[in-house]
Amino acid sequence: MDVEGCPLPEDRRYDLENDVWVAESPGTDRLTVGMMAPLASFAGKFIALTFRDLSGPQPRGRSVATAESVRFTGAVRLPVAGTVHERNDAVRSRPKLLNDFPYSDGWVVRVVPSDRDEFTALPTADQVAAEVRRKVREMRIHCLPAAPDVEMFEIGAECQAILVRLDEEIGGRAVGDVVHLVTDDPTAAIEMVRWSDRSGYPVLHQWVEDHLSHFLVRKIADPRPRRRVVPVG
Repeated sequence: MDVEGCPLPEDRRYDLENDVWVAESPGTDRLTVGMMAPLASFAGKFIALTFRDLSGPQPRGRSVATAESVRFTGAVRLPVAGTVHERNDAVRSRPKLLNDFPYSDGWVVRVVPSDRDEFTALPTADQVAAEVRRKVREMRIHCLPAAPDVEMFEIGAECQAILVRLDEEIGGRAVGDVVHLVTDDPTAAIEMVRWSDRSGYPVLHQWVEDHLSHFLVRKIADPRPRRRVVPVG
């Protein structure tokens, strides 16, 4: 399900009070807990995730980790009572997984629930969709497919000069990094298609806000320039 551009998977349940989701771990008695995409997008790029050292059964609402971004610090709380069975060390070493893959690789902990009925009592995606929509609109959240590692604000510059600077920025970034380009050039949408074809780097997402064009570009390991075929006749 998509709510105002924000993904809301239907195969899990939600705790809107704490902005977390919880899903069954197939073939086990455990539940997987993670952060909802609207909060991850609102927070911006996460730079740290610190797990709490907990043992034994924990009550619903207990903080299991603290997530820190460039403009947000908050707790990741249990949506159900239970015992923490596993922590996602990949997120500890690469916190940006919380932004880029909030419903998959960016999960936070797995727990053995104290009472499974507590899980089934949580609302589904259909039941929280209206409230998520209200919150996204009210907070003006724009869910992105990846959090930017760097931002380029190019206002009042010609598009060709902007693209030269974009080439330089991408050239100096690590594989996997995402550049957020903001420009007021009216030809940007067309020129970015040509740039992507020429460079082989994908434009992940683009949108217009307050008369400014926004583009997310990811550096990949093996860029392959594309040549467009122009029909003859």
